[in-house]
Order: sequence, then C-alpha cells, then structure tokens
Amino acid sequence: MTKLELAPKGILIAVGGNEDKGTYPRDKKQFHLNFFELGILKRIIDAMGGHEAQVEIITTASMIPEELGALYLHAFEVLGCKKVSVMDIREEIDAQKPEYLERLKKASGVMFTGGDQSRLFRIFSGTAFHHILLHRYHHEKGFVIAGTSAGAMAMSDIMIKGGSSQRSLLKGSVKLDRGLAFQENVIFDSHFVKRGRFGRLMEAVATHPFKIGIGLGEDTGVMITQGNVIETIGSNLVIVVDGHHIKHNNASYAAPGTPLSIENFRMHVLAFGNYYDIRERRFFVGAKQLANE
Repeated sequence: MTKLELAPKGILIAVGGNEDKGTYPRDKKQFHLNFFELGILKRIIDAMGGHEAQVEIITTASMIPEELGALYLHAFEVLGCKKVSVMDIREEIDAQKPEYLERLKKASGVMFTGGDQSRLFRIFSGTAFHHILLHRYHHEKGFVIAGTSAGAMAMSDIMIKGGSSQRSLLKGSVKLDRGLAFQENVIFDSHFVKRGRFGRLMEAVATHPFKIGIGLGEDTGVMITQGNVIETIGSNLVIVVDGHHIKHNNASYAAPGTPLSIENFRMHVLAFGNYYDIRERRFFVGAKQLANE
C-alpha cells in the first residue's frame, strides 16, 4: 500500500488560540471584515461544506464550557452556519453516551475549544467517541477535525502538556505526554509567538527529532490535508521546527535541569497562504508553486 493510500481523507485544522470570533455590534458597518474574509472560523465552515454544515462544538477542555460554548455558537451563527450544537462532555462516561456518538456520526466536523489539553486525552482517549473520530478522519473525505489552543495541541500523538517558556532548553523543563493521535508526525504548540514558546517547541523536537514542530501563532492556524500538506490560515505566523537534520544533540543524556546542546536545527516562518510539505520537509510560497512541483 502506498503512502497516498494510507493518507487520511479528512482535514485537520489546528489553531493557535485567541482566534478572532468577531465583534458583533448591531451596526453591520462595524463588523470586522478581516474576520469575515480571512477569518479562521469562516475557513472552518468552508472546509466542512459551507453554511449547511452540521458543526459540533466540543468544550471539554474548558473550565467555563457554558460561556465558551455560547461564544462559539454565536460566532458560527453570525457567519451563517445555523446547524451548530455544543457537546457538553465533561467526563469519560459522557463520551460513551449514544446521543453524542450518533451526533458525531452525522456531523460535518467538530471543533475542540481551548482549555487543558490533558483533560482531552484523559476523557476521550480510547473511548468510542475517539474511535469514531479517528475512523471518520482517516476514511471520510471532507470530514473536519478542528481545534484551537489546547484543542490543537492534543491532536498529535506526542503532546506538550506544559512547561515554562523561560526555562525551556533546560533538560526536562517541557512536559510531554500522549495526545489523541490524529496527526502522528508533528508536535503542536499554541499561542506561540506572543508567549515566546520557541525554546519550548525546540526542546520537544530535540526530544523527538523525527517529528516536525508546528508553533501556531494566535489567530493563526494550519489546514492539513492528506495528513501531510500544511496551508497557513489566519492573520499571524506559523513557525515550523525541523529536527531531521540535527547532528549533535544531547537531549537523550543530559542531566535534568542542565542546558541542551543542539546542532543544525532548521526553522521556517509561514505567513498567510504559505504551504509546507511535512513528508518532504519543504516550504512553498503559495498554492501555485506547490501545484507546479
């Protein structure tokens, strides 16, 4: 079986957090046009099939699920998407409820909100809900799994669950755990540029050098098709950290708390409309260049 045949048929959209949900005054002239024209939520709706898409918002990671759910319901509805619901899944037993499993089977896609990524793994991993998500993502063309902040970080098989940006690149300062494994060849980090998480992601990749690190800026994300091709969406930056060419790397044997020593990291900065091929580890300025390769 070829790599292409093994590629997921669905779409993964990972967002760095704090995406512009719009400001909705009654005077339509005051709407944020950038939100409507380039906004991430609009791209998510388009990827799910447009205004008739059945969208399920999953607020499990959040400690304020009602408030956050209401915010996303309003944002999607303002953008013309009326078939939007919130799944109030707070414990593992909720992820096994037949009502939620049936809704998941009918959904055009799901959107995981921010919060605590460890909660997402604890509550969903190994459940029937998780298995349906994995099956639909791998086998159904156009099925979308979107996530912002913690919802994005939990998408990979190796997940950053915490760690100080200030102490990063000191052995053990970044805490890693298992994720939900929708994407197996990357490690995501969120709120990346604003919170200065460069060292944190570099340490994570140094620990797992065959993974591609993807640092997601706020109000910025990546749309991943075929499990491989990244398109940058949103208003900020995406940083790609590639450890495949590392030569010297003491991450495996350095003592806890001591500085890491790493030779030959590669880094790419992607803005809106840039592409990156994860498998080939190549940067593309735009869709035209990608199509010509």
